[in-house]
Amino acid sequence: MTIAAGLLPVFDEEFANSRKLLALVPDEKLTWKPHEKSMELGRLAWHLSDFPEWCLMTLTQDSLRITEELAVTMGGWGGKTRADMLARFDADLPKARSALAAASDADMAHRWTMEWGGQTIIDAPREDVYRKWSLHHMIHHRGQLGVYLRLLGIPIPGFYGPSADEMPPRS
Repeated sequence: MTIAAGLLPVFDEEFANSRKLLALVPDEKLTWKPHEKSMELGRLAWHLSDFPEWCLMTLTQDSLRITEELAVTMGGWGGKTRADMLARFDADLPKARSALAAASDADMAHRWTMEWGGQTIIDAPREDVYRKWSLHHMIHHRGQLGVYLRLLGIPIPGFYGPSADEMPPRS
């Protein structure tokens, strides 16, 4: 089995879980944040909606150079709604899945780099970048989003079994 074939079930499960959470983002709370150092809910959700594109870039490009101008546009979630976030997520997801399905083991071994402001931030085999900076990074931000939603009183779906909101009350 190829590396990509082994990752496809993980891709399907984790992206489906992320979409479930994005679908719960309340438009009327997009500027809310739990702490002054935290991202606003809308920015965090917009970032989560970006992960199919991150996966696609990781699999189809050899590198990414983030300039000041690109950094500003990447974080530009202002004025976006939950529907915009879901549309973005849904549009990029099948392309990312197709790119993963087509990746050979040689493709996954190829070095991938990311430069930010003239400094190399990532220089690793594509498989490592894909796992850490796409899948694990997405799961990290999904966890953050789950906490935000919980603090807003929004029931959280289970991802690896039922959540506390899905469990029957204890007697």
